[in-house]
Amino acid sequence: MKARHKRLTLVLVGLSGLGLAAWLVLNAFQKNLVFFFTPSQIQAGEAPHDRSFRVGGMVEKGSLQRLPDGMTYRFVVTDNAQHVAVHYKGLLPDLFKEGKGVVAQGKLGADRSFVADEVLAKHDENYMPPQAAYAMEQARQKKEQP
Repeated sequence: MKARHKRLTLVLVGLSGLGLAAWLVLNAFQKNLVFFFTPSQIQAGEAPHDRSFRVGGMVEKGSLQRLPDGMTYRFVVTDNAQHVAVHYKGLLPDLFKEGKGVVAQGKLGADRSFVADEVLAKHDENYMPPQAAYAMEQARQKKEQP
């Protein structure tokens, strides 16, 4: 084999290895990528039905229910324009309260309710995730339009 062919083979093997590594990294990244949707977007059918995503907004006052098993909760998340029912089994964060901001991660159920795997409460009075604040402002503006 000529030196030129050896170099070409080495370059092709290197590029193939690099391509495989890039594919593996991008595939792992895509599986762990979690998008954020508002209740309005979920009601409009923009949220995926087959993969995990996050929903955020405010916990609607008077909507929190604790089921008899003591570990299952139901509550409603709203962006002041639409709302979505959330079901969660586990311990709620200490800062979780009605009327406060929340982000839940999970999937849509068959009845278009959200089945959460994880619930995150905002950590202080003034903080809200930027996407949630923007989405709530957009929903408020749509609601005010005639």
